[in-house]
Amino acid sequence: MSARKFCITQTLRRFGLHGLAAIAFAGAATQASAAGFPNRPVTIIVPFTAGGGLDAIARIVGVELNKAWGQPVVVENVPGASGMIATSRVARSEPDGYTFMIAGSGEIAVNPTLFRSRLNYDPEHGLAPLAFAARIPNVVVVSKDKKIGSFADFLARAKAAPGQVSYATGGVGNVQHLAGGLISQKLGITLNPIPYKGAAQQVADTVSGHVDATLASYAVVQPFINEGRLVPIAVTSKERLPVLPDVPAVAETPGLAGFDIINWFGFMGPGGTPAPVINALHAALTKALESPDVQERMKSLGAYYVRMSPAEFKTFIQAETAKFADIVEKAGITAE
Repeated sequence: MSARKFCITQTLRRFGLHGLAAIAFAGAATQASAAGFPNRPVTIIVPFTAGGGLDAIARIVGVELNKAWGQPVVVENVPGASGMIATSRVARSEPDGYTFMIAGSGEIAVNPTLFRSRLNYDPEHGLAPLAFAARIPNVVVVSKDKKIGSFADFLARAKAAPGQVSYATGGVGNVQHLAGGLISQKLGITLNPIPYKGAAQQVADTVSGHVDATLASYAVVQPFINEGRLVPIAVTSKERLPVLPDVPAVAETPGLAGFDIINWFGFMGPGGTPAPVINALHAALTKALESPDVQERMKSLGAYYVRMSPAEFKTFIQAETAKFADIVEKAGITAE
């Protein structure tokens, strides 16, 4: 072998060994990082203002994570643009597990269709599913001063005055908006959706009568129902809610059989988060979500936990995205 060939061969061998060493070192570093995770404060991003169901669950879980980790868990509300501001921020965050979000079906499964041209992140690869949190049906409520006695009465008013009967939602294109759009499409009526950045003002305007109704999670409207200021007239799940056994499901309405449009919440991290970190977060979040105290509080909020692995959650998101894309198209819902 010539001296030149020998030199090249030796160089390649050294490079290969060094490359393998670097890969091994990186893997060991990632495992060590996951093993010692977290060693500083962690931030949970909420894509809406404080006071909603998403915010409530983030704070409940945050308390449990703080107990388990011994590190501060900061819940930060980042509202706006139907959740896209918060989601974009998480997608751009360092994929180290220290910043993740709790997101609803609207932000994860609806926005990719409704705001396709406006997204500044990759909905499939820019986010990493961590843990499914809960199924949360929405409750249709009206102000007691509106004198709307039932869901049938509400629909009759909408039929008599096309486009004049309004309902508040958590934002353009979120699940509440889609539920109203699907009702309109199936019954041939025109409901007027009014988008809000957060649940607090959404409910306040319903109580005051500025809007005729709202679709919101039970957690948000429960105090007002208990006080008699809001009247529940329907729930958007296929079955009635255990916490509201006397309130009919939308699916019980003629022409709406099988109606089942609910919100769901889950925790998402930045795309590219290493598997060991995802596994560490999944384990911690699952333990927190399954603790008796969290389970009891979630049930009182009308939230129903379903355990999923990160891979199962990803498959679920893909199915939900396809389902909501179909609703958007058939109901003619736009982001305008």
